[in-house]
Amino acid sequence: MSLPKFILGDNTNYPSAIYVIHTEFPRFIINLEDDEVEWFEDFDQEDEKELEMETENMIKLATEFYDSEIAKYEE
Repeated sequence: MSLPKFILGDNTNYPSAIYVIHTEFPRFIINLEDDEVEWFEDFDQEDEKELEMETENMIKLATEFYDSEIAKYEE
């Protein structure tokens, strides 16, 4: 199965949360309400240094995806 790079998600138990799921390595889910990130990968110490540098960019890409999707709904 081929998955899109980003997927929107929601959950009625967390009505104010806005989730974006990143399906490619490194896989993660971000709650755009508070920018909390949950990683689905295990990282070693060397990976964590690179990950810290990339996290800001990943949050930016996830936010841009969300904004683009919402704009399509508003059209």
